[in-house]
Amino acid sequence: MELVLLLGAVLISVCGYAEVGLAHDGAVPPDAARYGAGLGLLALLAHLAVRLRAPYADPLLLPIAVLLNGLGLVLIYRLDLETPRDQAATPQLVWSTLGVALFIVVVVLLRDHRALQGYAYVCVAAALALMILPIFFPAVNGARIWIRFGGLSFQPGEFAKILLAVFFAAYLSANLGVLAYAGRRIWRFQFPTWRVLGPIVAIWLVSVGVLVLERDLGTSLLFFGLFVIMLYVATGRTGWIAIGLLLAAAGAFLIGSVEPHVHGRVQDWLDPYASIRAGDGPGQLAQSLFAFAAGGFLGTGLGLGHSVLIGFAAKSDFILATAGEELGLLGLTALFLLYALFVGRGYRAGLSLRDPFGRLLAVGLASIVALQVFVIAGGVMGLIPLTGMAMPFLAQGGSSVVTNWVIVALLVRVSDSARAPEPAAAGPGEPARVEERAG
Repeated sequence: MELVLLLGAVLISVCGYAEVGLAHDGAVPPDAARYGAGLGLLALLAHLAVRLRAPYADPLLLPIAVLLNGLGLVLIYRLDLETPRDQAATPQLVWSTLGVALFIVVVVLLRDHRALQGYAYVCVAAALALMILPIFFPAVNGARIWIRFGGLSFQPGEFAKILLAVFFAAYLSANLGVLAYAGRRIWRFQFPTWRVLGPIVAIWLVSVGVLVLERDLGTSLLFFGLFVIMLYVATGRTGWIAIGLLLAAAGAFLIGSVEPHVHGRVQDWLDPYASIRAGDGPGQLAQSLFAFAAGGFLGTGLGLGHSVLIGFAAKSDFILATAGEELGLLGLTALFLLYALFVGRGYRAGLSLRDPFGRLLAVGLASIVALQVFVIAGGVMGLIPLTGMAMPFLAQGGSSVVTNWVIVALLVRVSDSARAPEPAAAGPGEPARVEERAG
């Protein structure tokens, strides 16, 4: 099943690549066959690694990742045709190759996800270091989230999110009894005691600190939301969700009111057409909304849109606008369903496990993807203020695509453990039988 789905994912990506060339130049790109062969080879190598080292893994996770990554390369190539001086498809393909290579390394070398539990405090120390490091580098587009060396650049926060997910899963699984201890009940919510409220307050303060120092609303929301989701899954207490929402709202309101960069994004969200009325032309958010409107239900067709008018962020923050304009509401819905299926399979793998660490790790990793998709899609569609994050697999960004492939590898490993056969109870003198787990 996985091999057949991978073949379909590669064919869809190659057809999209050919369609862009036909629409823009009237001919199939001369390197279409080479693109298809390269993507197919990467998919085949990843498939072999999964079948050899994680034979019971969920057969949907890898094909969905390949399809999203392939469509991202197609959309970036399409935008490259409008910006000949700023080519991003080739570097993105190189980063994608590196991501698949790391995927294979993780699947092959990590034989049991529970081995990560012993490195919890190493992970949180490394994550904090990666989060703090960009503060000492110049801001890029108003936010201090990048580290640049010569012509190379990467975003440490992308790697930190995986390390924090490992730490949260290990910490929560080791302290389930204390965290689940209930305190005062207010109306319908069961709140924890103030004694155990410290961890979530600390995470909230770190979240706000990252936002203030780096002007990065997206990373702050992602880290805080990740912790609250995992805390709720670990304890089942709705009080954590209530407190988390209140603290997130308070922090966002405070920083959005006093920090100029974040305040500007909030103002653009409240009135995206203000620059048009002022005679300065449409801003990025307004152009994004125009692109979605132009796409309609079926879209203008790959290569026939004008989302490049969004500007420098068209290939990164706003690449979803290109998908919305050229694939239409129908294509955009298909993309969201792919993400939803990926996240759902991640949740299913986690909930099928008996060990708390694996369950929380899978839920945390899947929630990272879910939060990113919601925050980015909400920003470019005007539902919430823009955050400057990268759409998983679709958007330009080497750090993002590499870390997303590591997330896929970890979910593959967890799903293999969840779906692997387990010995059934045997009678006296009878050999143990092996039964397949459902799901």
